[in-house]
Amino acid sequence: MANNKNNYTAKDIFVLEGLEPVRKRPAMYIGSTGLRGLHHLIWEAVDNSIDEAMAGYATEINIILEKNNRVTVQDNGRGIPIDKHPQTKKSALETVMTTLHAGAKFDKKVYKVSGGLHGVGISVVCALSKWMKVIICRDGFEYSQEYSKGKVATPLRKVGPCRQTGTTIIFEPDPEIFPKINFSNQTILTHLREQAYLTPKVKIHFEDRRKDLPFIYNFYFEDGIKTFLLSLCENEKVIQETPFYFSKEEENIFIEIAFTYTDNTENEELSFVNNIRTIEGGTHLTAFHSALTRTLLNYAKKNGIIKKGEEFSGEDTKEGLIAIVSIRIADPQFEGQTKTRLGNTEVRGVVERVFADSLSDFLEKNPRDARAMIEKCMLASRARNAAKKAKESVLRKGLLEGLALPGKLADCQAKDPSESELFIVEGESAGGSSKSARDRRFQAILPLRGKILNIERAHLDKILASKEIKSLVIALGTAIADDFNIEKLRYHKIIIMCDADSDGNHIKTLLLTLFYRYFREIIEKGYLYVANPPLYRIESRKKILYAYSEEERENILKSLRDAPVSIQRYKGLGEMNPDQLWETTMDPQSRILKKITIKDAEEADKLFDILMGKEVLPRRQFIQTYAKEVKNLDI
Repeated sequence: MANNKNNYTAKDIFVLEGLEPVRKRPAMYIGSTGLRGLHHLIWEAVDNSIDEAMAGYATEINIILEKNNRVTVQDNGRGIPIDKHPQTKKSALETVMTTLHAGAKFDKKVYKVSGGLHGVGISVVCALSKWMKVIICRDGFEYSQEYSKGKVATPLRKVGPCRQTGTTIIFEPDPEIFPKINFSNQTILTHLREQAYLTPKVKIHFEDRRKDLPFIYNFYFEDGIKTFLLSLCENEKVIQETPFYFSKEEENIFIEIAFTYTDNTENEELSFVNNIRTIEGGTHLTAFHSALTRTLLNYAKKNGIIKKGEEFSGEDTKEGLIAIVSIRIADPQFEGQTKTRLGNTEVRGVVERVFADSLSDFLEKNPRDARAMIEKCMLASRARNAAKKAKESVLRKGLLEGLALPGKLADCQAKDPSESELFIVEGESAGGSSKSARDRRFQAILPLRGKILNIERAHLDKILASKEIKSLVIALGTAIADDFNIEKLRYHKIIIMCDADSDGNHIKTLLLTLFYRYFREIIEKGYLYVANPPLYRIESRKKILYAYSEEERENILKSLRDAPVSIQRYKGLGEMNPDQLWETTMDPQSRILKKITIKDAEEADKLFDILMGKEVLPRRQFIQTYAKEVKNLDI
């Protein structure tokens, strides 16, 4: 996909419109002015370097965080052109940095494929930076120019000779735009790791210099998404001897797919277009699903593995599937600026045909894997039918209008979901305190007896056989699985309220995993919360204070100095009298609630998979890694 190095000049930069709207409405371009948008600045800068790598020019990318909130993104690509642009009469560099929709990505002579297709990327970073400096090495010389809030701060300077080529972008986010500037290493590393998998044989170096001891991490993957697939299967039992992989370019679409089946009931599918994660899928992922189902069914019938009437559905082929679908295309059409769903209609036919041919060949060459995959789909089909019967049995009972259930829901008086809260609490003792503490006008209480069913690798029919989960399903009113309907949700605040000990954390993780796997839209709508009860009640001279962490306890004790102090450690919610529980944990005016995001639930799900799954080695490694960090162990 590489082009002649000397063909990349100022005439390749196309100008579409101005830059001024970015500072007025930054969320339109980067999603938000919170931490998500802050990190998006790095993604846009890195995207430019990744595009150079995909075009065959860059082999190394460096990302550095400095103490003064400055970020450096450096590559050894060709370097942005610095000659005069024929349309703007300014340098190509200044044009790219200060003009919205200006870039080489609108002309496919320079970039056959690119991630930052809208051309707004680096100019948006410039607009939202208090200060930015760009250093260019090309044609034997080094050039630099500085900017502030989207405007030129210094003229383009010819600094001196330079042997290598490449672009270095240094920027400092503007605190007028971003109220909190705090970059997360975990967020950055997750993104960079993904990009390294998708761009094989490119070195990505990350360095955090914000502390005295630098934190350094390097990525390099020779086999790209093959290695990516292995990492996704790290804690899973794979049922295939040989994972499926193929790559091919057809009709100017580069297609790369890797997948395997595990004995899990959940699936994980990651799809990408030009290295951009398409969270909502699109035509490429639809083509993958269609071809997978049709090809497996055809093979199963042809080889007598299934009989007439035993056909499995597309939903059945997803169970236990871990897949990566990556394509590169010259002119991708995304739905919206967030680029979360691919809309190109021509992609579906090409991907479906090419993938089906390759998968058919794979099945013929690997008959044992073919049979294992089909038997997995048949197992999912039988479980789905059993779950349908169990689900119908539950749903026939309707809503909980006065119905006494295990756990005895104490409903609220309000009928408007937007005004109603449901507290899910553990145990009869905590349930009793909660019922006494609540405001019955808008707060409902559903106590659960002990730990709910371990849903790891459990099919829906087994899950619905659990009385506690059945109570929760009916209380929510949404039904479950295919019949789930968010419009029927009876409470718009669902609050998990557990003891602040190891058992409470375990139950919280179980519930988060249940919601993530079966009530995901409740999380996406922002309706799921976790309560934060205090760990300590501290009394000194009739003054009562509550500490919600060990650190807060120490700070309170220091502030009281030599005063007589009485400390009570709360082992459970049941130890708190109703007044204390209301004041600290349930009163909307004073309580602390954590809104659960999909990221929170994903992390809980992965942790749950490690600690409660079948594989012993990942669990042992986790315990050995974190055992020393345990300060208070409840036995």
